[in-house]
Amino acid sequence: MAEPRPGGKSASAFRTISEVSGELDVPQHVLRFWESKFTQLRPLKRGGGRRYYRPEDIALLRRIQGLLYDDGYTIKGVQRLFREGRVHGEAKKSVPAQKTAAASGASDPVSRKELAKIMADLEKIRDSLRSTIKKS
Repeated sequence: MAEPRPGGKSASAFRTISEVSGELDVPQHVLRFWESKFTQLRPLKRGGGRRYYRPEDIALLRRIQGLLYDDGYTIKGVQRLFREGRVHGEAKKSVPAQKTAAASGASDPVSRKELAKIMADLEKIRDSLRSTIKKS
């Protein structure tokens, strides 16, 4: 089982763009920009365009961040590294642009299981908030 992270989620849990932004100390608009420049980045998008980043997406974002900020590469330079397969890890694979799970017909049981967990957690939070509001 994955270790819990500071935010209370396990390391294998999906993250929202605000969580990833805070974790990487990168503004949300930069993460969205990187998605437009690197097709390897493919967070799950749900209704309303809400993004859920998988652990492998976050690892790839860390790698891109390191290449851009620490190693001094330009966007085009990092894109070239991806094309040439010179980036280690998940980034080596060329992956087509992400579609939503419903539109692509994806049936990845791990993803569905994790999404069901997220949904259950959100419903518990909603119920807790409703209970708190009624008491006040």
